Amino acid sequence: MPDEEIVRRVQEAWERGATEVCLQGGIHPSFTGDYYSGVVRLIKDAVPGIHVHAFSALEVWQGAATLGLDLGTYLARLRDLGLGSLPGTAAEILDDEVRAVICPDKVTTAQWLEVHGAAHRVGLRSNVTIMFGHVERPVHWARHLLRAREQQALTGGFTELVPLPFVPMEAPIFLQGRARRGPTFGEALLLHAVARLALHGSIANIQASWVKLGPDGVRQALAAGVNDLGGTLMNESISRAAGSEWGQELPPEAMEALIRSAGRTPRQRTTTYGEPPAEQVGRSFGAAPLAEPVNPPVRDANLRRPARLLRPAALAGDARSGRASATDRVGGEPRHPGEEARQSSP
Repeated sequence: MPDEEIVRRVQEAWERGATEVCLQGGIHPSFTGDYYSGVVRLIKDAVPGIHVHAFSALEVWQGAATLGLDLGTYLARLRDLGLGSLPGTAAEILDDEVRAVICPDKVTTAQWLEVHGAAHRVGLRSNVTIMFGHVERPVHWARHLLRAREQQALTGGFTELVPLPFVPMEAPIFLQGRARRGPTFGEALLLHAVARLALHGSIANIQASWVKLGPDGVRQALAAGVNDLGGTLMNESISRAAGSEWGQELPPEAMEALIRSAGRTPRQRTTTYGEPPAEQVGRSFGAAPLAEPVNPPVRDANLRRPARLLRPAALAGDARSGRASATDRVGGEPRHPGEEARQSSP
């Protein structure tokens, strides 16, 4: 996405009452740690008041590795530029038996936990997601929840757990016949409820994804341990690209009505569960329609392929030392390494 489009979307979101901009994406081989730093600086220069919730564990690992920095040093650099917190994406299932099937080239369980632990140690908060309903079994849910709880006991920086039902329609692993068609609705409710019990006294907030569950599912989830619905969203693309029916935006008027229909009292929040500025809350109601986003093809960016590619899962040994290094070989030869805004309403 061009810099000017990032700035335009962030400014538009702020004017419509957003308190947070969330950025995450796939790994382009040409992206280095300096690229991610530049995105944070670009956003904070344009809209100083917005919270930057950005970069998956995979992106952080990539950024640190391409600069030859340990995770803590790189995350502190991002923090000083204005990064506010990390999304819990790329967690999938925190069990390498499952990860070997669904995401063999992403970070390992240990690497994901190391990134988030390093973020917590430099003062950044994050959440933890769990994507379920594909190839995993309930034992893997249990291992995931226990590992999240153990990490929370060590570093204490997780603000919420976000269960994400697998959306299969456009997912290659499903189209290849190697995954289920997502969880049953009963399984989805069960996981939210079990997470509330398993994480009681550890991670205070359990979020339901209205994008994945839809309004009727959310009403039932609010009676099964859920106390948070995440953001109203603007320009959501991840779930819709996977085939989800919901996702573009749920305006605060509609979200509050949905919450009240379940017998609960709505309250807008910030990313870290504080009180949002009154001015932003006021702007969020009756906001103007979103402008059409600009999504040029990636080839228009003229990105250059680096000499060396980074495959974090092949570097699992480095997670134990907390150092992200890029030492992969491509073609047998040594090589050299080269978004969505939202308001938050529980």
